[in-house]
Amino acid sequence: MEVSQIWFRLVRLYVKLGLFFYTKEIKVVGLKNVPKKGAVLFAINHPNGLIDPLIVTTNNPRASYFLVKAAAFKNPIIEKILNSLNLIAIYRMRDGIDQLAKNEEVFNTCYDIFNRGKSLMIFPEGSDCRERTVRPLSKGFTRIVYGAIEKYPDLQIQVVPVGLTYQNASHFPCKVALHYGAPINASEIYANNIPSKSINILKNEVANQLKELSVHIEKDENYDTILTKLNDAQVDFTEVKKVQEMIKTNTFPHKKEGPTNYLKPLYYVILLNSLVHYLIYKKQAQKNPDIDFVDTFRFTYNLFILPIFYAIQAFIISYFFGDKIALLYFSFSLLIIFLYSKLAPTNTEASS
Repeated sequence: MEVSQIWFRLVRLYVKLGLFFYTKEIKVVGLKNVPKKGAVLFAINHPNGLIDPLIVTTNNPRASYFLVKAAAFKNPIIEKILNSLNLIAIYRMRDGIDQLAKNEEVFNTCYDIFNRGKSLMIFPEGSDCRERTVRPLSKGFTRIVYGAIEKYPDLQIQVVPVGLTYQNASHFPCKVALHYGAPINASEIYANNIPSKSINILKNEVANQLKELSVHIEKDENYDTILTKLNDAQVDFTEVKKVQEMIKTNTFPHKKEGPTNYLKPLYYVILLNSLVHYLIYKKQAQKNPDIDFVDTFRFTYNLFILPIFYAIQAFIISYFFGDKIALLYFSFSLLIIFLYSKLAPTNTEASS
């Protein structure tokens, strides 16, 4: 195994461990739909920033590459780290017209990934958005798929739609449903239709599956009313099929109060134990007021910074009270986070 593969697997394992402590539950459905080998494009809806690819990557047997916004690559050191983790920068109009020309090289990289029988993750909605609706898909992912087939005519590419649904993306502990859809044979579609029709067929098939794999409310005059009814009823959005049936039949449970969080005292113990870290986090979080960034920043900050704070505090305890007490303290710090994340309720947005 190459050094790059070992590095990728170690980082993925660490992120998976972080998500284990951060989430109440990640429900994974349809994993059997993921092809074990060959070229695959995972087309994912995008409700929650950087958390989305992390959840999919750590709950997917394939070591995938994925396209992310070029803005994340501005720092040269960060760029090297992201590149080592199979992240590829994709440029948008807001990055400047001169930058868009670089996408041609990006597309060629993607073609090569497919030709080597690897997998690629992409968010065809383009940007992240908290709204519980599948937005119109960009043609960019079809261009990548069909561009690869044009360059390598014998290439067989499967497109697997992936639906992500959060109970409440701003809440800790986080609760998520991840649904893998049925593979779509993009090569077969391309072989049997003219290019323009192939694009529409692939877009429609992916969009239709995403609307079944995640909680989808049509973005019309009834959107706010339906969403309010679901939130007020404290439905479990991660029970995607049940919620979809409520929407289709226009039948909703009665309004009710969210469950009482009896573990709130434990939460305050965690805050007290992480006080310095928490104060620094809050100050940094104020610089990023965008609600779509809340979960991403909270998770990544805690993933890398919180263990360092606990290690420093354990070192100080070790100096005064010995290694055994320090180890006991460090274990206790992780245990109370684990207990809170697994046992505390996750309400809907109506009662957060």
